[in-house]
Amino acid sequence: MQKIMLTSKLHRATVTDRDIEYEGSIEIDEALMEEVGISCYEQVHIYDINNGNRLITYVIPGERGSGTISVNGAAARLVERKDRIIIAAYGMISIDKIENHQPRVLLLDEKNQVIERQGALAFTSQALS
Repeated sequence: MQKIMLTSKLHRATVTDRDIEYEGSIEIDEALMEEVGISCYEQVHIYDINNGNRLITYVIPGERGSGTISVNGAAARLVERKDRIIIAAYGMISIDKIENHQPRVLLLDEKNQVIERQGALAFTSQALS
C-alpha cells in the first residue's frame, strides 16, 4: 500500500510575474527547483496565501539564481504579482517508508531567497552553518 505524501515545498514564495498569454505552467528558478527536488514538467499544487486560490499546474525551469516565480496561462488570472504562495509537490510513498519520510522544504523571503531549510533539507542547513 502507498500514500500520497508531500515531497517538496517552496513556502511563502513571491510571485514575480504572471503571463496570461503563455500556454500554461509555473516558471520556477532552477536553483530552487533543484534544491527541493522538483523536476521539469512535474505537477505542483499552488496555494495563494493572499487570496486563498488553489490551483494545479506543471513546472518549467526559470533562470538559475533569478528568484523567478511566474504563474502562466489561465492560472495567471488567479494570482497577482507580489502574492505570497506555497508551491507543493506530492508523491506516492510506500507505507513502510512513511515513518522516515521527510519532505524537502524551503522557506523563502520576499525576493525568493532561502531563509530556512526544513524537513530533509534541515540537515543540509546545519552542515552549511
